[in-house]
Amino acid sequence: MMPAQRARVLGAGAALTVSALGSAACGSSSGAGAAETVSVVASTNVYGDIARQIGGDKVKVTSFISDPAQDPHSFEAGTRTRLALSEAGVVIENGGGYDDFMGTLLRGSGSKARVLNAVQISGRAAPAGGEPNEHVWYDLPSVARLADRISAALAEADPEDARTFSSNAASFKARLKALEGRVAAVRAAHAGDGVAVTEPVPGYLLEAAGLVDRTPEEFGEAIEEGDDVPPRALRDTLALLSGRKVRALVANVQTSGPQTDRVREAAGEADVPVVPVTETLPAGRDYVTWMDGTIAALQKALS
Repeated sequence: MMPAQRARVLGAGAALTVSALGSAACGSSSGAGAAETVSVVASTNVYGDIARQIGGDKVKVTSFISDPAQDPHSFEAGTRTRLALSEAGVVIENGGGYDDFMGTLLRGSGSKARVLNAVQISGRAAPAGGEPNEHVWYDLPSVARLADRISAALAEADPEDARTFSSNAASFKARLKALEGRVAAVRAAHAGDGVAVTEPVPGYLLEAAGLVDRTPEEFGEAIEEGDDVPPRALRDTLALLSGRKVRALVANVQTSGPQTDRVREAAGEADVPVVPVTETLPAGRDYVTWMDGTIAALQKALS
């Protein structure tokens, strides 16, 4: 069987994108003043966007990963990337093993930035006997907690604009509350409904919506690790779809391989709706509109 490898490769074009972003941040200061901005570096554009919404025009944001073709596990830092990090006033990483390159870069950069680790801030712990789900940006309460910490870190770097950061964070969290209301509506109508997933990326969102992931655990683990899915796990996953034992397939469209492709094909053949999810912001979306679109797609698939 062909390896179920992630088709997310950091190519030359992606590397140039990161370098350009790093270069753009080099003109900003890690301090702050009347005409200065706080330099913020984020591992992905998800956290970069959240920082931008809270910091507004008082921050200059560099996101190392913004291209869907980039895999944080194979990220390669260039000279300008390291420079951007060394000049940052605030750094936001996911943590939990998702973007380990950030720790490596920080240790070698001499950076004195305030470092925010989203997994640690979330307070999410691993289930008994299991591995933690590090994809905390799909957990709206965790994102709200992160917003407060970003606001506080920016206020430390730029005390004069502390009220602006606090106000922006409050507005952002109000938008998150509206999203939580939409998730609650899905839960009220569909709690207990089964879904299949290609990877546990949106696990926290599905859990909040009261949905039950019926996919064999071995399937998602193998896909995340870039390994072959065990034959039995693949058969059982396909049977969920062909037997219409789940209401929807939630598929991470930033990963592909023969086995995930086969699962998506099986969903199509069985007329099981496919809900696409991603790990980075699509073009033209901010965090809230991105999550809102995902929730809407999920609600439509379940209806």
